[in-house]
Amino acid sequence: MRGGRVAVVGGSIAGCAAALAAYRGGAAEITVYERAAERLADRGVGLAVHNSRYAELDSAGYLDADMPWVQLERRRWYVRDGSAAGPLGHEIGAMPFAFRTYNWGPLWRELRGRVPASVTFRAGVAVDEVRPGAEGAEVVGAEGTERFDLVIGADGYRSVVRARVFAGVRPAYAGYLAWRGAFPADRLPDPELWAQEDCAYVVFPGGHVIVYRIPDGEGGHRVNWVLYTTPPPGLDLGLGVDLRLTAPTSLPPGGLTEALASHLTYVCDELLPPYWGDLIRTTTPDELFLQPMYDYTAPRYTRGRVLLTGDAATVARPHTGAGAVKALQDATVLESAFATATTWADALDTYDTDRSVAGAAMVDLGRRLGRALVEETPAWHTMDQTALETWWKQADGGGAFGGRELRR
Repeated sequence: MRGGRVAVVGGSIAGCAAALAAYRGGAAEITVYERAAERLADRGVGLAVHNSRYAELDSAGYLDADMPWVQLERRRWYVRDGSAAGPLGHEIGAMPFAFRTYNWGPLWRELRGRVPASVTFRAGVAVDEVRPGAEGAEVVGAEGTERFDLVIGADGYRSVVRARVFAGVRPAYAGYLAWRGAFPADRLPDPELWAQEDCAYVVFPGGHVIVYRIPDGEGGHRVNWVLYTTPPPGLDLGLGVDLRLTAPTSLPPGGLTEALASHLTYVCDELLPPYWGDLIRTTTPDELFLQPMYDYTAPRYTRGRVLLTGDAATVARPHTGAGAVKALQDATVLESAFATATTWADALDTYDTDRSVAGAAMVDLGRRLGRALVEETPAWHTMDQTALETWWKQADGGGAFGGRELRR
């Protein structure tokens, strides 16, 4: 199947990968709509890719060694227990952790640079509506209405495309929050205490913080951290919305409310070992933002001539270690479906059959790890290496942490 006009709504990592997949799959004309007018390459939070998933995506042509990364080797688990364990806290165990870490902005820039010049990329152009049909779909925006043979929704967790094709199913608030921050590694206090190849899981009752280094895109490193915890009952989040009833939302850098800042200070002062509390305090307000956790997966990844990919299709909690991986895997399956099918219907059915199953598995894993790491945490201070390994095996379930292997 060759030819056809394809629109990609959303130009972030998932959107660039989808455009690349459509091009390699044989689409004749591709247009990408990205509502943000600013430079996406300036975004600077981290993500991680399991070494095995990297090898698959490298082979498929969606990641490569020229994209800046930091190699991790082990995951060390720390807890504050009142002992004389030192500033890092008491280490309750260590596990192999074969992951590459990336910086979102530089990774997007590399993917964007691999999208062929023949693809039309419209930055600063919002899509207001998508109208699916049996023989095509229309994209409606300020510039008018255009018809395409296929529309790909890659517009993230607040997807306009998803809301149009599956209006009755919405992301559900998981009941807890993630604070995220990243700052230049030269501001890191006592860097010699924490090896570059280590990822730290610092655990406490009702939550944990994950810390690792990422590239800065200029030959240096940034410190990236994500802290998960349930807000105390009755805490006014200051978001102005009921997270259980509204569309997914977040607080941008610099938008942390006084109540939320106070709770973060409490966690740093009372629940974390000194080193990790100081590390979080090193983050400036404009380097810090907050994400409520949500769950969602579309009942199908296609409807008519509309297809969903990345977070537009599935919102899984970041505990899975596979958000970006799944978006890139979506693209590889899409490319294969385009290249092997003889009709649009065949291509869409092939893609949906594979990716809807993968999406459901990731949401299930995210919920299971959320219970284990935030909602129903064990007595961390009583654990040793053997207990930790047993607990993690039960939490991970089928071993999907880091993303499932691509089916061949």
